[in-house]
Amino acid sequence: MALSLLQKLEILADAAKYDASCASSGGTRRNARSGGIGSVTGAGICHSFTPDGRCVSLLKILLTNFCIYDCAYCVSRRSSNVKRARFTVDEVVTLTLDLYRRNCIEGLFLSSGIARSEDATMEDMVRVARILREEHGFRGYIHLKTIPGSSPELIELAGLYADRLSMNVELPSERSLATFAPEKSAVSIKRGMAQTRARIAAAAPLKKGRGNIAKARQPKFAPAGQSTQMIVGADGATDAEIIGASANFYASYALKRVYYSAFSPTGHPSAALPHVATPLLREHRLYQTDWLLRFYGFSLADVEEAMDCGMLDLAIDPKLAWALRHREQFPLDVNVASREMLLRVPGLGVRAVDRIIESRRSGRLRFGEVARLSRGMRRAREFLIAADWSPRKLDSLHLKSWLSPAPEQMALL
Repeated sequence: MALSLLQKLEILADAAKYDASCASSGGTRRNARSGGIGSVTGAGICHSFTPDGRCVSLLKILLTNFCIYDCAYCVSRRSSNVKRARFTVDEVVTLTLDLYRRNCIEGLFLSSGIARSEDATMEDMVRVARILREEHGFRGYIHLKTIPGSSPELIELAGLYADRLSMNVELPSERSLATFAPEKSAVSIKRGMAQTRARIAAAAPLKKGRGNIAKARQPKFAPAGQSTQMIVGADGATDAEIIGASANFYASYALKRVYYSAFSPTGHPSAALPHVATPLLREHRLYQTDWLLRFYGFSLADVEEAMDCGMLDLAIDPKLAWALRHREQFPLDVNVASREMLLRVPGLGVRAVDRIIESRRSGRLRFGEVARLSRGMRRAREFLIAADWSPRKLDSLHLKSWLSPAPEQMALL
């Protein structure tokens, strides 16, 4: 019996929930001129918030969950006993436009199983984006999940219509990929990511004259960059191996984000995989560590020092773990410490550190003044000296006990 559009939506939206790499950060409106429909916000993920506090949503679906591959970790794998469905290109276009006009979404995240071949699937996804852009004037955010092994020409077309492209590496090592997804090629994945990086770089605005940037113009190829995703806890990789792989991907392919997805057994689990869900707190700690590498000046060696046997401590965040292992470098005088070292103080974020540096130019800061500049003083106070404040002499064990909340396992909804 043929499925209705609503039944297809229920199946294919549910199948898409396991893909974490769904965010619109970095996208801008594709055409500043009047006309067209849709908008792009400064940052956004399904049911998330922009920097100005606005909630935005993307339609996040698979084109189909039929798949010729049998990847052990994937709910849509060939051997999985799940209900199957397939959207037509026109159905995805209609859904996107209807939901946008109802003010339910501001863009589209489209991924897919591989029903016939890599090229056939990628061609259908590109057709969705092309029809939205060219035939309906849609200027909202579009994120396309590119298919490993599809032709370079199709990836080229995808980047001309999509704001962001992503190609999932799935697992942190080629060995794990060969074990759990033998039909996939790590070489094909890396080749596709390299092609996307090169094309994004070629389309970036050029510099003119004496270092002046040319008048703002939107790059014509994936202006919000590319991202990837790794599954956490399916293959036994340590946190050190996962973060090491991420650091390599950032350096090699200039990714905007690496997303981490805690493995969760589905209703049809593969016998080759664990039957217990990976704690979401582990996923959270990996994101925090990723942030330290990208925005806080930590090196890969630094974050590895915060681990025990290659694993992050679930009880405390990685910055606090590093600080407790380097008590000799604390407390820092908030009035003279460098920005680099203040960024290593637990509880102080980038904005707080910049506010502190700006404020101390007017005179020595007292504890109350620092507290007004940062919301994280409960953790930071034991690592800082202010004009009227010196911390207590607590050893690392007592500090860890005092600053660490009881870990709580969350559930995937």
